Amino acid sequence: MDAQNLSQRLETVAEFVPKGARVADIGSDHGYLPAALALRKRIAYAVAGEVVKGPYENAVREIQKLNLANIIQARLADGLAAIEDADQIDTITIAGMGGALITQILDAHPEKLTGVARLILQPNVGEARLRTWLMNHRFQIMAEKMIAEDGHTYEIIVAEPSIVPFRYSKYELTFGPFLLEKHSPVFDKKWHGELQRQKTVLQQMSHASQPPVKKIRQQEEYIALIKETLNNDDR
Repeated sequence: MDAQNLSQRLETVAEFVPKGARVADIGSDHGYLPAALALRKRIAYAVAGEVVKGPYENAVREIQKLNLANIIQARLADGLAAIEDADQIDTITIAGMGGALITQILDAHPEKLTGVARLILQPNVGEARLRTWLMNHRFQIMAEKMIAEDGHTYEIIVAEPSIVPFRYSKYELTFGPFLLEKHSPVFDKKWHGELQRQKTVLQQMSHASQPPVKKIRQQEEYIALIKETLNNDDR
């Protein structure tokens, strides 16, 4: 993979970046995503933020190699600290991290979200936790997409600030409001697999010398939630 040939996962993230956006790509690694967007003339400006020195240096080299230093600034910084007021960032992308870490990054510098019109997030795990954070901070989910690539399933969540309060149900937080509507083959495969894994976990807990009653009850509720969702495939 490089800036000319993004993975399907990053291509999907790129699809949701508005034309002419000023983007901060947090955890940018080699800077492939902002570089690809710049080469396609999709963005006006980008910050490639990276907290680890090695990946930051990779991004610097990629930007220089492609002669994109006039459009993309690589910065060594922790999360949203990579964003400066002068950048006038309106779009933030965070891909390839756990949902818990993404929420920590967003929580650490809430002032950096002022003026941001779109968040494009791709959590590897912890999607429900991330959706809960978005709801609690009035970022309404505007689109979602689930893809399968190299044996992994990824969810891309697009959210925008809302001045109107809103709430998501437990089903929507767990499965995604837009993903629930479509029930794609990728969605069904993911949750059928998750159902089998959680049944195995429940069985192991039930056979423990001292079964954890509270956890077993929570596990049973989670399994029932998945079953009900999968049984609604024909709606």
